[in-house]
Amino acid sequence: MEAVRAPDELTERFRSTGRKVTAQRQCIFRVLQGDVTHPSAESVYALASREMETISLKTVYQTLYDLAELGEIATLDVGTGMTRFDPNVEDPHHHLVCRGCGSVRDLMASFPTLRIPKGADLGFEVGSAEIVFRGLCPDCQSPSRRRRTPSPAGS
Repeated sequence: MEAVRAPDELTERFRSTGRKVTAQRQCIFRVLQGDVTHPSAESVYALASREMETISLKTVYQTLYDLAELGEIATLDVGTGMTRFDPNVEDPHHHLVCRGCGSVRDLMASFPTLRIPKGADLGFEVGSAEIVFRGLCPDCQSPSRRRRTPSPAGS
């Protein structure tokens, strides 16, 4: 599983593309270092603001989208209600999403026989596919954290 590059590498990457490297951006780079949790901008902001009280959520968003534009991270929408940022841009993979806490993890699996049935593509020229598996992570499976789910009608 890949993680975001080291802060000094991201600093150099920004500079090499003519982007300004600020103390706020360097703080964000440090927060991202080693993070494989697919963080949201809000969670990056929460961590960065502990180190730098003057950082703004707008700066976090802009920096994350700049990193995505540079191909250092990928934007990811897995239906959790917010954009997540995926550090693994090297290896083809899918995602596991927890219905309980919303955590997102990489699933390194291949489905080579997955195909759209003939005529079902509605005229789309399909270039890639992403599969999202939803369930409960180990923490949310524990009896102390398990949420009650409504029983199906008629049960």
